[in-house]
Amino acid sequence: MSLISPACRDALQHWLDSLGALAARSENTQNAYRGDVTEFLSFMTLHHSEQQGLKAIERITVSDMRAWMADQRSADVSARSLARKLSAVKSFYRWLAEREGFEPTAVLSTRAPKFTKKLPRPLAEDAARTMIDTVELQSTSDWVAARDVAVVTLLYGCGLRISEALSLTGADAPLPATLRIVGKGDKERIVPVLPAARDAVDRYLQLCPHAKTHDAALFRGVRGGPLNPRAIQGVMAKARMQLGLPSTATPHAMRHSFATHLLSAGGDLRAIQELLGHASLSTTQTYTAVDTARLMEVYNRAHPKA
Repeated sequence: MSLISPACRDALQHWLDSLGALAARSENTQNAYRGDVTEFLSFMTLHHSEQQGLKAIERITVSDMRAWMADQRSADVSARSLARKLSAVKSFYRWLAEREGFEPTAVLSTRAPKFTKKLPRPLAEDAARTMIDTVELQSTSDWVAARDVAVVTLLYGCGLRISEALSLTGADAPLPATLRIVGKGDKERIVPVLPAARDAVDRYLQLCPHAKTHDAALFRGVRGGPLNPRAIQGVMAKARMQLGLPSTATPHAMRHSFATHLLSAGGDLRAIQELLGHASLSTTQTYTAVDTARLMEVYNRAHPKA
């Protein structure tokens, strides 16, 4: 017997479709939500020893929610992950309650566990530059090396997410002075392109054996298809091992480095928010905590009275 009733499965799919159409949630986000809510509904089936239809899940109680939370904790689910799962469940229930006309208070009133938000882990300025230089040494093929350098330079020089860099097409090259980037939630932003980034992409295009076409991906894999992000993750993993950098030195860390180094140089927080495409200033403000933490580290290490 399936742990999810057909009615619940259909409702879940309709909700996910609405997220994609109206809220512009990415496919990865939708898949994560699907897994979280499916796991929750499966638990309720086992908890009540019978398959839960829509009417049954409308009657979920505070006691049921406590049982689910306790089950997650006993499975060593971290507070951060449990908070994410609960957020997905609440979002689904809020939508379902509006659609079916029931009272979802028992679910929506459940408090998420407290957890300490992880601060971004940027690279130091010299480490970011050395990372780009070392990435170039990881391939024996000149054009692949130039490609990898171009991608990592865009991450650090323009603050792009790796998905944004790899979504560029032949129509975007040669890179203009500014790029129009569509990021998470279809949020559009304008990003200045540094000469170093333009030069890196130009060099890659000169060496790339695959013809540039208007609609095809700008960055190509060895066989000519769109470049897989795992290739950049892999080459950075090799480079950080050679440099003795921590496992946090990932492609996304280059974007963190972009923001942190701008802030350290006196960049305006609102401007950095726009450059990163953050919907909320509170997300960008985490970089002020990073900067303060680094300042305190220097103070404690260097001040004679520290």
